Amino acid sequence: MATTNKRPHLTLLGAGIGDPDLITVKGTKALAQADVVLYDALVSKELLDYAPAHAEKVFVGKRAGHHSVKQEDTNKLIVSFALSKGHVVRLKGGDPFIFGRGHEEMQYAESFGIPTTYIPGITSSVAAAGLQNIPLTRRGISESFWVVTGTTKSGELSSDLALAAQSTATVVILMGTKKLQEIMNVFSAFGKQDMPVAIIQNSSMPDEKVGVGTVSSIVEIAEKEQLGSPAVIVVGEVAALHKEFPLEISEKVKAYSS
Repeated sequence: MATTNKRPHLTLLGAGIGDPDLITVKGTKALAQADVVLYDALVSKELLDYAPAHAEKVFVGKRAGHHSVKQEDTNKLIVSFALSKGHVVRLKGGDPFIFGRGHEEMQYAESFGIPTTYIPGITSSVAAAGLQNIPLTRRGISESFWVVTGTTKSGELSSDLALAAQSTATVVILMGTKKLQEIMNVFSAFGKQDMPVAIIQNSSMPDEKVGVGTVSSIVEIAEKEQLGSPAVIVVGEVAALHKEFPLEISEKVKAYSS
């Protein structure tokens, strides 16, 4: 394997939720010092402009059901480029440590003696709701929130979902639109058919779409509005604070905090 005079380094960088303006200043500085950028499918291509002209830009993205590069191959690319080129910036959508397998990539690089740096990104698990003026916590309504994946390694729903559904917390589900009916069935099993729900697709982007309803109605609404991935599902009383939610329910929820 050819080597370089440049010191090998991996920067694991969160690109944020979609809007390129939401990347951190520290993130843009890291890109400006990149020799190679390995980027994912949900990363705005505009962010690649922060990298030098000489930097190699390599797409290693994965989308649901369409994995262009296997994870183990991405790991190997990181090491190969770091040793042969120098500074590798691994640009991942959202935050690399939130269902992003970023820590696996970091550990793999470190096993070859490659120094690593982690730079957080704005995660959709918080920002998608916030950009729709849905606070995940609000005094008198919600004291906490859960973030749960809708797609586990085994293909089953996370066992944590049932625990979250029994709580009074706001529940945020990522990568769950393909299992929307199953997810809503879990909440229905605990008597939460009338709990407000919001689905936010392509958060922060020009083609963003939102659907609001209840546990019992959101599946039909999602089908009608053609909502799909990538999307964030928010289940909880705070979802009723969205401007499109039926007024009588929204006002009732707001009254909780008065």
